[in-house]
Amino acid sequence: MKTVNWGIIGCGDVTEVKSGPAFNQVENSKLVAVMRRNALLAEDYSRRHKVPRWYSSADELIHNKEVNAIYIATPPDSHAELSIKALKAGKPVYVEKPMALNHAQCQEMIKASEDSGIPLFVAYYRRALPGFLKVRELIDTGILGKIKVVNIQLYKSLSAEERSGTPPWRVIPEIAGGGHFVDLASHQLDYLDFLFGPVERVKAVSFNQAGLYKAEDIVSATFVFPDKVLATASWCFTVPEFLQRDSIEIIGEKGSIHMSCFGFSPIKLHTAEGRQEFDYPKPAHVQSYLIRQVVEALTGKGAASSTAVSGARTSRVMDEVLAEYRAHEKK
Repeated sequence: MKTVNWGIIGCGDVTEVKSGPAFNQVENSKLVAVMRRNALLAEDYSRRHKVPRWYSSADELIHNKEVNAIYIATPPDSHAELSIKALKAGKPVYVEKPMALNHAQCQEMIKASEDSGIPLFVAYYRRALPGFLKVRELIDTGILGKIKVVNIQLYKSLSAEERSGTPPWRVIPEIAGGGHFVDLASHQLDYLDFLFGPVERVKAVSFNQAGLYKAEDIVSATFVFPDKVLATASWCFTVPEFLQRDSIEIIGEKGSIHMSCFGFSPIKLHTAEGRQEFDYPKPAHVQSYLIRQVVEALTGKGAASSTAVSGARTSRVMDEVLAEYRAHEKK
């Protein structure tokens, strides 16, 4: 493949800035078609972003002969079905996170990729962002020594929709796979997988504390990574606005790193020699670095760091975290 001609299925909000424009800014990559079920919105997106073709049917876009790769940016409940369709049509897929509703669906997607010989990538783009790569570089230099503990805290306030009693799709488990934990914590857990390797053990508790929607809204979990790296994490999505928090702290025998996952604040390194900060501002299009990796993989010039296999591992961990809560909700 010399040039990757992308078609987007689900040209909603996430594609407006985070991802969509990047497909035309990466070398050997073009955005040639978009699809949304609402034809008027699909046409509007096509016009505003100067995309040659638009569709209201996913099947039509998938079978467009000019499109040779598919970006799936729909809610998670359709990720598996659409990915498998595109793979069977011989089109490589870059699918939004979380990869699917659950790990079982991820396994079906991986099988379709293996059976067809067509690659499947997942949009865990922090694996490719410069600031997040800097943290990995610092750890790899040994400046922290052996990693002991990772502490994660993510506390968010309610959205206006949630306060008004009209929860968004991101907290409807049938559509999203869970609540904000699945949507947001998936980035954090995938990044820790990138830093330390696959999670080996999980212990967790989750429940709905505020009663404003069906999905979990508070989660606490402990994870064991290879080499006995212990991570502890808490997530709450109903705190007052002034108590919001986004913190990842990595503590080793010689020092620590403090960073945010979503705020793009400076990375803080603390060792016996003193303190340093590394500033990596938020890129204009945060997925551009991973999209470049995917294009390079498809054109034979490199490899992508977020694959179907790694994305499925993150879904497996989230399934383990939420297993007790999901079982209770089914009763």
